Amino acid sequence: MSDLADKHAITEQLYRYCRSVDRLDVALGQSVFHPDATVDYGPSGYRGDGHAAIAWICEAHGQLLAHSHQVSNVLVTLRADRAGSEAYVTATLRMEREGKLLQMDVWARYCDRWSRREGIWRIDHRDAVIDHDSIREVTPMYPHQWARRDRGDPSYAALGEA
Repeated sequence: MSDLADKHAITEQLYRYCRSVDRLDVALGQSVFHPDATVDYGPSGYRGDGHAAIAWICEAHGQLLAHSHQVSNVLVTLRADRAGSEAYVTATLRMEREGKLLQMDVWARYCDRWSRREGIWRIDHRDAVIDHDSIREVTPMYPHQWARRDRGDPSYAALGEA
């Protein structure tokens, strides 16, 4: 595989991770991590097994009304069948508390160590570094009823996974 193809494969895995937590798709999220992967989401977050982290995140996100994660500024360094990456993530999460609609915005970075096993790049270890966050009351413009946080979301049909 060329360096460009390897970097693209790793970037696609980062996108799959975001999609998995936004669609609450535990299996998709777990496919981004090797079975023996570990994660550290910081002192107030989850620390431990990568596959268990996905289940924990999806369960916690299931208590929210909506959320959206995007990655950008993806940098990848390659060392044969090992790699390191840093990707900036912006997560926007909606919740209702005490009758108020609140929006939490998180700006963070995924600092990942990767390995290619059996031809597939997956995460060996993730450090999620939160740079800053905020929470505020919001007023929606109108109700959004088409987006789903499961396999009924239109993206599964578009990608041929329905």
